[in-house]
Amino acid sequence: MTDPTPDLPKFPLFILVRPQMGENIGAAARAMLNFGLDRLRLVSPRDGWPNPKAVAMASGAAGQVLDHAGVFADTGAAIADCDFVFATTARGRELTKPIYTPEAAMTEARTRIARGEKVAVLFGPERTGLENDDIVRANAIITVPVNPAFFSLNLAQAVLLTAYEFSRQTVDVAPIDPGLAGGETASALEVEKLGDHYEERLQEAGFFFPEGKAPMMKRNLRNMWTRFGLTRADVQTLHGVLRKLTRVPR
Repeated sequence: MTDPTPDLPKFPLFILVRPQMGENIGAAARAMLNFGLDRLRLVSPRDGWPNPKAVAMASGAAGQVLDHAGVFADTGAAIADCDFVFATTARGRELTKPIYTPEAAMTEARTRIARGEKVAVLFGPERTGLENDDIVRANAIITVPVNPAFFSLNLAQAVLLTAYEFSRQTVDVAPIDPGLAGGETASALEVEKLGDHYEERLQEAGFFFPEGKAPMMKRNLRNMWTRFGLTRADVQTLHGVLRKLTRVPR
């Protein structure tokens, strides 16, 4: 059977080889769509196709991944039109092939796809993983650096991890979110005016004592305000707090 998805590749193909449980196929589809991937192929699913358990697990939008999945009788047919194929396996093999981490593999995939190549990733059945007859058809191996005492990954976990690595390299996401929840950062002038306000009121209260240490204390306060990364709302709140405090009778 041919793949019903478009010929021009934008993402790697994910090929589930002899998957055993419909639920795992559905979970893999969800994992793919979580990261914007939708090109799925199935090789001889044990319980036939279509599978209502896969549809139920895919839950909503991820059903579109299953709707367009290609189904093939064997691994050779599934990768026949591919230019480069990765095989995922955690076990040592006698086959000599380059071994990639998921991150390095998806970097390679992205480079090849940009050149117009069709890249595929093979995932084996849940109980045994890929067989040597599957792996021999691949150009390279992907191995996840997991705990050597417990290296087995659930099929959907392996799919999710690989999809995440591809998405991470193609989507521009800041590595750290300052957590401002959409708040607008205060300008340098607003922060300076906040510092002036506190300095004036603290001066009136006799905070800067002894006099010889006053310059250092004021400098430390100024540094504190700029270090906080205040939003405009933060600045207004701190102004309000100080106004309220200075109005309290003594």
